[in-house]
Amino acid sequence: MTAPAVRAPLRRTPVTVALAVAVAALALLPLGYVLVSAGGVGWTGLRELVWRPRVGELLWNTVRLAGGTVLLSVVLGVGAAWLVERTALPGRRVWHVLLVAPLAVPAFVNGYAWISLLPGLDTYGGALLVVTLSYFPFVYLPVVAAFRGLDPALEETARGLGLSTWSVFRRVQLPQLRVAVLGGGLLVGLHVLAEFGALQMLRYATFTTAIYDQYRATFDGPGATALAGVLVLLCVVLLLAEVRLRGRHGYARTGAGVARAGRPLRLGRLTAPALAALAALVVLAVLVPLAALATWLVRGSSAALDTGALLQTTGTTLGLAAVAAAVTTAMALPTGWLAVRARGRVATLLERSTYLGSSVPAIVIALALVTFAIDVTPWLYQTVPVLLVAYAVLFLPRAVVTVRAAVEQSPRVHDEVAASLGASAPERLRRVTLPLLAPGIAAGAALVFLAVVTELTATLLLAPTGTSTLATAFWSASSALEYGAAAPYAVVMVLLSAPAAVLLSRDAWRGATP
Repeated sequence: MTAPAVRAPLRRTPVTVALAVAVAALALLPLGYVLVSAGGVGWTGLRELVWRPRVGELLWNTVRLAGGTVLLSVVLGVGAAWLVERTALPGRRVWHVLLVAPLAVPAFVNGYAWISLLPGLDTYGGALLVVTLSYFPFVYLPVVAAFRGLDPALEETARGLGLSTWSVFRRVQLPQLRVAVLGGGLLVGLHVLAEFGALQMLRYATFTTAIYDQYRATFDGPGATALAGVLVLLCVVLLLAEVRLRGRHGYARTGAGVARAGRPLRLGRLTAPALAALAALVVLAVLVPLAALATWLVRGSSAALDTGALLQTTGTTLGLAAVAAAVTTAMALPTGWLAVRARGRVATLLERSTYLGSSVPAIVIALALVTFAIDVTPWLYQTVPVLLVAYAVLFLPRAVVTVRAAVEQSPRVHDEVAASLGASAPERLRRVTLPLLAPGIAAGAALVFLAVVTELTATLLLAPTGTSTLATAFWSASSALEYGAAAPYAVVMVLLSAPAAVLLSRDAWRGATP
């Protein structure tokens, strides 16, 4: 059930507000770069660059791909979460792990797997298939967590009043899942708007691929800046729509609810179709790309493996991912906290500012940071800190969404009781707040780790000279049609991402019904 949001005045948390403002300013740096560059072109020049048939074609491609992916991801994510959490489906724990597994397969590896098996897949349908299979877990995970937090007594009461299973879902469960569904859908939409590798491999033109092509041709040309501005506007529309649909109410329960687990719903004759549907989803999202990798390893004509280079690249990727996960999650804490504990226009603005960064294509973020480093901090040009900043800007939404969800389900009464007993603010943070938020913090860090291990575009442009990650090594080899040489890097990416995916699945399952 919904409950009115309880606000904490911003003046009571000046340090948290200052940190959130600093994070928002960093996230908005690429946007500032786009605006300054667009201002240099002028209104007349921008109108000429944007008002073209090619831009209309890109707009149609991008909007229908993002809309279709969000819709399909919500249907798949909510449906799979309902089967796993609310029914007596055989092997529910196994299915849960398998449904999170697609997060371990990079989207560009997924795209290359499908295009190598079906060369004619370079269509809207092919792009929709690949990005949906790559991103639907972003809806599935928060919905699973939300299902766990629902009081089963509400559903049992509704059934006792004669409501059908569908009516219970539509009238009782779905309204309480709104925050999770919208948050997951927002993540999916933002990632589709910024996706580059998979769409470039599928030869499906969107604003991101067009901007990449423009920058390759003119580096800092006005055409790419204009396209980036349109893409940012699309993100703003998506963010405003999510805010409007979510509303201003919190969804945390005021009590712990019943201690017992709800009774799983027996599917009866629908068990076999449900198992078949989940099996088909797992095969398409996981087994197809893994089978393609196996084919590259076995049949690739360029399968000579440089073990030393692979080990060095793996170590570099692992180190960058771990540091970036810690930094990005720490940056998300003040924003996620204020978004719930100090609801209002300022807190909402700070939260939405972190999302804008990820809506800007990675190549624009990279070029913005290069420009800033050269003009303001030349000693940081082509260094690891600049690359880490790019990762943080790109993947802040993953950490903010999970931290916010953890704060939503963490009653503030615990902190107030500790304060009334004389506990200082640092002590309350260490003994009360952080333990309550630990699952959300861990989930956010795992999501960022997964993203960094498979990040491609920003790393290509910002990595220090001589630094190679698994994603860039795979991209270089596959672009040169050396499929066998590319396969080991892809396999290691999947293996490195798998533990984080398992962590996500385990944390999401805690407290689930047996």
